[in-house]
Amino acid sequence: MSKDLLMHRRIGSGSPLMLVHGYLGGQFMWQFQEPLQDHFELIMPSLAGYGESAHLEAPSSIPGNVDDICRLLDSLEIEKVDLLGHSMGGMIVQEMAANRPDRINRLICLGTGSMGVLPNRFEPIEESRRKILHLGLEHARENIARTWFLNPDLEAGLSLCQSEGAKATKQAALASLEAWEHWDGREQLSQITAPTLVIWAREDRSYDWSQQQLFLDRIPDVRIEIVEGCAHNVHMEKPVVVNDLIRSFLT
Repeated sequence: MSKDLLMHRRIGSGSPLMLVHGYLGGQFMWQFQEPLQDHFELIMPSLAGYGESAHLEAPSSIPGNVDDICRLLDSLEIEKVDLLGHSMGGMIVQEMAANRPDRINRLICLGTGSMGVLPNRFEPIEESRRKILHLGLEHARENIARTWFLNPDLEAGLSLCQSEGAKATKQAALASLEAWEHWDGREQLSQITAPTLVIWAREDRSYDWSQQQLFLDRIPDVRIEIVEGCAHNVHMEKPVVVNDLIRSFLT
């Protein structure tokens, strides 16, 4: 495999399901979804600048990340996939669904939204950038990850987020923030023709209900599942519930 392609994990058998991680993540962020390998072939890339792809320069745009995903699919000789994205990964899969529908069967938006400048996020993007520049990526990473859980001190997923986040480069962390600032997918939602499942946690502090309502209003073939008692990393806090929703939607 070319060193310019995204590093990835590929496990299981069945129809291909690609899982695209979010900010400060990596291919091992899907540990809690590995039981799905009994039903699907799971393809889990590390985005450029993150995880095992930390040697690659991260794009400073959402479409740039889509190009990376498509190049990986080409290298794997996979024409179409079911596509799931969490958080920033959700922005990437929306962009791909709207502009590369030929590569997608079904779409799952997990804890995400169609606005890069997130309304009511726990802190403004500029504040996250300031912390990275002045306090360091490690400090910012640990504080950001804690907001992803309803009860972070009780969650095994927090240590997973911290270990995967430790692999991210400063360049990627800043490039991703820039990508969010210049991306707005609202006008493209009506172009998404793939059957779409939205999964949202009631206590998500990154993406509020207004973003979920946009999905319902504008994507032609969409349904939403709301998960109670958890926050942004719903797939880690409630993995059995989320995995059942994914499996039910795709089978």
